[in-house]
Amino acid sequence: MTTPRLSALHLYPVKSLRGIALPEAVVEPWGLAHDRRWMLVDSRTLRAVTQREQPRMALLRARPSGGGGLRLSAPGREPLEVAVPAPGALETVRLFSHKIEVLPAGEPADGWFSGLLGTPVRLMHMDDPAVRRPVDPDYAQPGDTVSLADGFPLMVTTTGSLAALNSLIADGDRPQEGPLPMDRFRPNAVIDGTAAWAEDSWRRVRIGTVEFRVPKPCARCVITTTDQSSAARGKEPLRTLGRHRRFGDGLLFGQNLIPERSGTLRVGDPLIVVE
Repeated sequence: MTTPRLSALHLYPVKSLRGIALPEAVVEPWGLAHDRRWMLVDSRTLRAVTQREQPRMALLRARPSGGGGLRLSAPGREPLEVAVPAPGALETVRLFSHKIEVLPAGEPADGWFSGLLGTPVRLMHMDDPAVRRPVDPDYAQPGDTVSLADGFPLMVTTTGSLAALNSLIADGDRPQEGPLPMDRFRPNAVIDGTAAWAEDSWRRVRIGTVEFRVPKPCARCVITTTDQSSAARGKEPLRTLGRHRRFGDGLLFGQNLIPERSGTLRVGDPLIVVE
């Protein structure tokens, strides 16, 4: 029997911007190093702005630069280097129902994003994930923390489940919208070599040398209907997930992960189901 393996790693330095494929990544207690340490907020409400409201964010790129900063780029726009904000007065913003203290990046970054998105936004930075935001205690152990990801440090998907979902889309009433690529689901880790939906039964896994708890599956939102190359929206995969992967109020694809310790993931690492 083939050993399942890590086939891809993805990093999202700014929440909801285009992802970056990596050959390896350091796992920190709150997620991959540099993953979702920055996010945009509405200038008036200080609430998080994501592809849910602004699908064009899929066309914007951010790469880590020296000292934890960013290099921003977008079609037709001059790149911008953004440094990590100096320690200073924290501001309270909202990410869904959570209040989080963050540092403002400053006017150059705010203006760059506001001009591209056509609405006033501000770029914010999480300076210390170890103390800023605990994981939902219903699914966590004491001391578990998370960056600016939706709720958990990492998210894993499998190519076997994507193939099964794409087969269901092909048999549905909107086959022209498939097959969908994995980037619709914005995972950190992608696993090859499992049966479809095998991840539903995982409770603890080891990828390479790093062990993870699997606290709950990932409920999907409208972002999955956004083409990450064009920002165009359709109906899939939510239409098909609603018919075949609805559990309670959630349309499920992928699993959330909480690391048990730090380490390094590398594409090609084996996955072992511990329990």
